[in-house]
Amino acid sequence: MTSVDLQQLAFKRKEEPQGPRPGRNVVARYLIPGFIGLGFLAMIVWAAGDQLLPSHPVTVVPVLVTRAESQQGGTPLFQAAGWIEPRPTATLVSALTEGVVEELLVVEGQEIAAREPVAKLIDTEARYSVEQAEIAVVLRKSELANANSELKAAKIRLKRPVHLESAKADAESFLKKTETDLARIPFQLQAAKSRLDYTRRNLEGKESAESAIAGRIVQQARNEFEVAEAEGKELEQRRVNLQREVDALRRKYDAMSEQLELLVEENRSVGETQAKCEGAAARVRQAEAELKLAHLQLDRTIVRAAVAGRVMDLVARPGTQLTGGASGANTVVTLYDPNRLQVRADVRLEDVPMIVVGQSVEIQTASVKDSMKGQVLSVTSSANVQKNTLEVKIGITSPPPAIRPEMLVTATFLAVQLKGEEAPPTDQQRLFAPRSLIETSEAGPFVWIANDHGRAQKQSIRLGKATNDQLIEVVEGLRPTDKIISEGRTELSDGTRVRVRGEDSSVGVTGTDATAR
Repeated sequence: MTSVDLQQLAFKRKEEPQGPRPGRNVVARYLIPGFIGLGFLAMIVWAAGDQLLPSHPVTVVPVLVTRAESQQGGTPLFQAAGWIEPRPTATLVSALTEGVVEELLVVEGQEIAAREPVAKLIDTEARYSVEQAEIAVVLRKSELANANSELKAAKIRLKRPVHLESAKADAESFLKKTETDLARIPFQLQAAKSRLDYTRRNLEGKESAESAIAGRIVQQARNEFEVAEAEGKELEQRRVNLQREVDALRRKYDAMSEQLELLVEENRSVGETQAKCEGAAARVRQAEAELKLAHLQLDRTIVRAAVAGRVMDLVARPGTQLTGGASGANTVVTLYDPNRLQVRADVRLEDVPMIVVGQSVEIQTASVKDSMKGQVLSVTSSANVQKNTLEVKIGITSPPPAIRPEMLVTATFLAVQLKGEEAPPTDQQRLFAPRSLIETSEAGPFVWIANDHGRAQKQSIRLGKATNDQLIEVVEGLRPTDKIISEGRTELSDGTRVRVRGEDSSVGVTGTDATAR
């Protein structure tokens, strides 16, 4: 075989000069990578443009979506589990005084009447208090009797002041006697003057015949003269003194007369003793009130039921220390009225809009063969986050004797019968929005929503008839995926950039009386 030389088949080209091209290297090395980088940068700016621009932070609430079947009245809507409890609450039988439980007088499940004893407290101290209060009443009454005696005597002295009349009579007697003595002084002075004149003449005669009469006789005449002269001076001084005594006794007599007329001390004595009597009477009433309080405390050692009912639970035990009062640990037993019971049912949040106050409910429990009838009383504000339920109170109509509180039940909620309702059942999707987030303008009701482009949108809506205190049905204007702005609405305008910082799950969940069908 002949060999073929492949080199002879090669095409020979004109050789190009060796070395780099300046223009081609600049384009490949700088311009093309630069354009590619700018393109990527433009894409990043375009994608993150809304995040880079200022935005208003808001909190949103999702639209509540339910799929409800419009049923004719009386047909079952949904079921909820619950338990029986007293309506509206259990009644606490409490001790009104502190003490230690000595004996319980009732058992669980026992029917008791109003004011019937349920427990007995140790009453030793209370009995001693009653005895002390009784002694205090006796002492206070004796003080009052003594004060009354003093008041009676003071009134007698005021009415018949014989002690003043006696003193006045004595003063008058002394005055008369002194005036009599004073009246005798002039006569006594006249007699003394006569004796003085006689003794003077006798002394002068004997002194003139001194040689013929013995000195003893003259001396005796002189003594008689001096005595007569002294008696005259004494009578004169006595007259002055008696005049002073008469003046003093007259003033005393006048004072006694005025005192007898005014009776100042007697009136003061009556006033003081009367005030003393009033104080003693007040102390008697105080002691009697304390006695009544002691009897009340003794009576309260018997704990009685305020109302009739059935014993639900024995809270206290013999030996339990009760503190008494409104804020203390004083509950002995709890009661409930067997004719007033209710069901507290856990209703799913998506079923809440179908609840109406007064709505009929069928209640089943294992202890009763037939179903019980009930009606919705209210929707409580107790939402369970873990179970995603809301508690609803259902009143039981004519509760049978076999049911007790804490029994588990199943509640079947029935559709409400509307007037003229004959339409067949239909399955439909219903949207509900919180009532507090719905605003009104001249164009009608609207809500603020955060749209898919991160902007606030003023969305007009049309409301339906189904409603409760927190939720209202929206029949037009909203989608199930819409997010209603709940916080941060005051500064919004249509088209404002918003940044959702979270969802508020509490708005529209807590309600009282639901009326949505």
